[in-house]
Amino acid sequence: MSDTAGIMAVVVGPSGAGKDTLMNLAARHFAGRPDVRFVRRVITREGDAGNEDHKSVSDADFDALQRAGAFAVSWEAHGLKYGIPVAVRDELAGGHLVIANGSRSALHRFQSAFPRLKVINVTARREVLAERLMARGRESREDVLKRLERSSLTVQGSYDVADIDNSGTLEEAERAIISVLEALISK
Repeated sequence: MSDTAGIMAVVVGPSGAGKDTLMNLAARHFAGRPDVRFVRRVITREGDAGNEDHKSVSDADFDALQRAGAFAVSWEAHGLKYGIPVAVRDELAGGHLVIANGSRSALHRFQSAFPRLKVINVTARREVLAERLMARGRESREDVLKRLERSSLTVQGSYDVADIDNSGTLEEAERAIISVLEALISK
């Protein structure tokens, strides 16, 4: 990998696709690798909510951090605020591969902030997504179906995208994300 500019890999996809699970498996695979970093996002939700290790802050604290320039990228989605700490720029300047959980709606912000951007779009068949979302018990069946109706499984725009279908076994999807990330390390 070039020592002048690393690559930001942003993992996106619909709810229920398994982004957090695949990122956790990839983080375990790359544990101990100083040239591969997984971002701990700042989010305005409880620390124990979801399957992602994140820094939980209040709306007011998030806004203060944003005004102070603490984020390389920030966005709002589903009533929450998300931030990628500005420290990732140091990791990228060191030539590292940096992986962050992102949002398809914020890809233009990621592209502006990170010239070397790889988008990893994790999807699954709609019936698989519906089953997973229903199993969470956070939404009614009607809400789940509405969510799936309005969501696209593809990334819109001219980005460098790797699609991973997580409809099959977890092992297959784990191998796929690790393969994509390994290829980025050698660039």
